[in-house]
Amino acid sequence: MIQITDPFLPPQEEYQELLKGIWDRNWLTNNGPLVKELEQKLVEKLDVEHFTMVTNGTVSLQIAAKALQLSGEVITTPFSYVATVSSLVWEQLTPVFADISIDDFNVDPDKIAAAITDRTSAILVTHVFGVPCKIEQIAAIAKAHGIKVIYDAAHAFGVQYKGKSVLREGDVSSISMHATKLFHSIEGGGLITNSEELVYRFARMRNFGHHYEDFDGVGINGKCSEFHAAMGLINLKYIDQIVLRRKEIYEYYLNQLKNLEQLSFQAIDHDVVTYNYSYFPVLFSDEQLLLHVVESLNKEGIHPRRYFYPALNTLGYLGKRQSCPVAESVSSRILCLPSSHSITNEQLDLVISVIKESLLQK
Repeated sequence: MIQITDPFLPPQEEYQELLKGIWDRNWLTNNGPLVKELEQKLVEKLDVEHFTMVTNGTVSLQIAAKALQLSGEVITTPFSYVATVSSLVWEQLTPVFADISIDDFNVDPDKIAAAITDRTSAILVTHVFGVPCKIEQIAAIAKAHGIKVIYDAAHAFGVQYKGKSVLREGDVSSISMHATKLFHSIEGGGLITNSEELVYRFARMRNFGHHYEDFDGVGINGKCSEFHAAMGLINLKYIDQIVLRRKEIYEYYLNQLKNLEQLSFQAIDHDVVTYNYSYFPVLFSDEQLLLHVVESLNKEGIHPRRYFYPALNTLGYLGKRQSCPVAESVSSRILCLPSSHSITNEQLDLVISVIKESLLQK
């Protein structure tokens, strides 16, 4: 069976070596030494000012919204994983969707500007599949209207824009360190900001609001354990190898599939973007063709994913549907192909051959 991805696991003995220290210290959670060490190493690796580790990427979005004291409406993307929008709803904020661009699948800044009202407090958009949003235009819009910017950077580990970490952009960037991500700590997430004040708020909010023996506002249990931090520390040693292999996989797929007229691919400006190759999305000419190819792949034990389907503006619990025709079209036709550190070229050849054969049948 070929899954959409397989979590990277380091040599077991390296992980066990760090576990010995956890047993010796008997310090399992509550901002332990391994969590602190991982936070500092990620500051250095990612070239950011501050990194606050939390339970997962969804909690990081919720804490970001609370720490920025958002209210009313938040303009967001209809094309992302559900957590981007559900975190807003959970915080009793109203998502207002701005449609995406057909080339890079990120939110169209013109649509953001058109959606701003006197109830808008922030913009929350995703660097889709790790490709940076049009961050300069978004920054100008936010500044003109005096609103905050949160980037859901769950896919953007290590990505740079014009030589700087894309995680530096906006008021807050949120990453996921879930087991399926390029870099993972089994479960985990992170908050990145340039603001000392926000770092203070993050630290309190992830720990029930504790400030020594007092409580500094409302908080949540967003702490991460030493066991998760240990996995992150070991995996960080291998991240450059992981990215290199993902690049090889991405280019292998692209070279074999780029001339098929029924397929198109996400636009990446490599002149300004240092990419991490964490996904390989394919856009089919129509949904029926996609479903036919998926059926053919499944018969061979190959399981790609319809990332991201359905478009988030169509979720039933959001009430009145907001129209986003580009996102709805892309969502119905997008497929991410299997990609992981462990996948072999022979398996890639099988995926490619099944796709080509099934396209010939149509």
